[in-house]
Amino acid sequence: MTINTDLCARLLQEPLETLLAEAEQKALTHHGRTVTYSRKVFIPLTQLCRDVCHYCTFARAPKELAAPYLTIDQVVELATAGQQAGCTEALFTLGDRPEARYEDARQALAQLGYDSTLAYLAAASRAVLAETGLLPHLNPGLMNHAELNELRQVSASMGIMLESTSERLCEKGGPHYGSPDKWPAARLEVIRLAGELRIPFTTGLLVGIGETRIERLESLLAIQELHSRYGHIQEVIIQNFRTKPDIRMAGFSEPSTAEHLWTLAAARILLAGEISVQAPPNLQPDQLQALIRAGVNDWGGVSPITPDHVNPERPWPHLERLAVETAQADRVLVPRLPLGPSYALAPEVWLDPSLRHPVAKLSDSTGLAREDRWFAGADLPAPPTTAWMPTHGTTRPAKQVEAILARALAGDTPGPVEIELLFAARGHALQRVIETADTLRKQTVGDTVTYVINRNINYTNMCGFGCRFCAFAKGQGPRTRELRGPAYRLDLEEIARRAAEAHQQGATEVCLQGGIHPQYTGDTYLAIVQAVKAAAPALHVHAFSPLEVHHGATTLGLPVAEYLTRLKEAGLATLPGTAAEILHDDVRRVLCPDKLNTARWLEIVRTAHHQGLPTTSTIMFGHLDHPRHWAAHLTHLRRLQEETGGITEFVPLPYVHMEAPLWVKGHGRSGPSFREALLMHAVGRIVLGPLIPNIQTSWVKMGAAGASQCLQAGANDLGGTLMNESITRAAGGVHGQCWDVPRLRALAAGLARPAAQRSTLYQPIATPPVPAAESATGPKARTYSLPLYAGKL
Repeated sequence: MTINTDLCARLLQEPLETLLAEAEQKALTHHGRTVTYSRKVFIPLTQLCRDVCHYCTFARAPKELAAPYLTIDQVVELATAGQQAGCTEALFTLGDRPEARYEDARQALAQLGYDSTLAYLAAASRAVLAETGLLPHLNPGLMNHAELNELRQVSASMGIMLESTSERLCEKGGPHYGSPDKWPAARLEVIRLAGELRIPFTTGLLVGIGETRIERLESLLAIQELHSRYGHIQEVIIQNFRTKPDIRMAGFSEPSTAEHLWTLAAARILLAGEISVQAPPNLQPDQLQALIRAGVNDWGGVSPITPDHVNPERPWPHLERLAVETAQADRVLVPRLPLGPSYALAPEVWLDPSLRHPVAKLSDSTGLAREDRWFAGADLPAPPTTAWMPTHGTTRPAKQVEAILARALAGDTPGPVEIELLFAARGHALQRVIETADTLRKQTVGDTVTYVINRNINYTNMCGFGCRFCAFAKGQGPRTRELRGPAYRLDLEEIARRAAEAHQQGATEVCLQGGIHPQYTGDTYLAIVQAVKAAAPALHVHAFSPLEVHHGATTLGLPVAEYLTRLKEAGLATLPGTAAEILHDDVRRVLCPDKLNTARWLEIVRTAHHQGLPTTSTIMFGHLDHPRHWAAHLTHLRRLQEETGGITEFVPLPYVHMEAPLWVKGHGRSGPSFREALLMHAVGRIVLGPLIPNIQTSWVKMGAAGASQCLQAGANDLGGTLMNESITRAAGGVHGQCWDVPRLRALAAGLARPAAQRSTLYQPIATPPVPAAESATGPKARTYSLPLYAGKL
């Protein structure tokens, strides 16, 4: 091991205040103003242990326990309670190989059908994962290569406390005397093997059990050396010894707060910046702000339902109090998973294949835990506004975010890196992003909430493309035709009938989109437009994504510009800017590999604008994408609008995952979190306005409460009534196939905002706007009865 003697000497000599300032700055540089924690449930699989650590209150003798091991049913019951309380982690605590010491343990394992505690732990972890979806984190003590490899298949992360590399503590009279599993070399070997197996790993020091400061530095350097080789140390816990009446070290002095702070600062300075430094908040409950000043960026696991079985006399702080204390240190408390975000974002490296989707389902776009249980399109309440507008603490918005927002208000456009910073906003910084977006909305388009009366006509759900997110399209095979309803193709008469009926119902627009039917040609799309215009000449035809335009032009052997001219002459007025998904080819190659690439999508939309055909613009987010992809997407849209001016609106489309093939087959996230969906509207306004003046929120994806919050975060438009919306519904969305005008107006009135009908091109329709004072409930909503026609091939 190479020791930086100069650095160690400085740590031993410099004043504590100097080290604390350096440690805090390093934590801010690498982790920003967030302090993470894992919402977990503790599962004490067994309290039997072959070791006799002199400070331990967890281990018990067989006669002190009702049973040597929890049953699988008891384990799942605990995990289920944790899942219902919003936990994402199941922390298994247990003693080291008790069967090596106790006959009771050997007999109990035999009755359970296992030959070792570790084999039983694997079964219990597998049951928790399957029954509850919680991610197991395992602390089973010493393990060999084979045992680690087996447990890797059922856990998201593992850990073992190094405690100290001092062999002196294992000698007679030391706290580890009589504990064969506490020999430093053995524990370091476990950490090394975990690195070889690419297991996200937690370790740490126990401070104040008789070790010296130099020995602590040696322990930290040993951890850092292993991390330098394997990159697997996700966090290092600096835990302070607390005395208890029923331990052999009951008379041992606890380390002072200053000693704990010095060790924390030394850990932060010595260790790689990406490693989290953790201090358990229940062991220094009155010093949380001081711990943060010493470089702490993680509180570890905090359970809302189970005690700290290792320190049962030290209850966990209530999460609300922990959030307040963290905010008073000018930080934001943020939930994480049992594995760190950088490991969650590289599952192909750090996770067994069986764990990749369970982790993704609980992750947000940055690899942290989803903050809420809201999902796009689901019948779940949106988090209240107070969840995003903090009312406690004194956290200041991050200086970088505040500077970006100030420049945006002055008319400057954020660049890609700055856009990423806006998407990372939390706490009061998030509040400022939302407030700024709402200010820009008011300056650009005023307070009126607009909507269009329209009807969707999805003329076929047959498609030859293989987009992995799409639950609407049906393939050619007999099985795919029956998934989520039958395959269909509407004939021209039915399309015309629906268009005429929509006009009679007061619609001003018909939106035409469908699958890319293998038998369709460019003439098919021309005929569809002509049928609509013949049936309802006054309707605005808003139709055909850039992919459909590409398909139509290709099948006729025409340049896109010439084909668009033909569509325009037939009656096409505008194009929906769909099929964009994420305008970043790293994502598109996986999400929709046979679809248009980014450059081609932009080229077709640009051509449409040059042919006098305006388009909308969209983003579908929350699947395989991350904020850097969102930043690239928004930048592409802004640059295109600067060139052509042909985009009428920006429509964020949160990914609805429930029936999407990507998700059903075990890939991708469960859509964006509500915070991410809210930010997409707000950041979209900041980046695109006033060039793209209208930001639309999709009630189909967001629901009523979600759409209402988006209208307070930069959005100004509710889109359309969407008679017969079916694409989101096919993916599992439940917010209906149509919202009538009274319901749309009532939503605006609930915000004390006027509502007004618009055309597709955002021109006012000659109907009086609804005043803001109108009742928020509005007239009773009615449902359009417009029959679906399934003309099978």
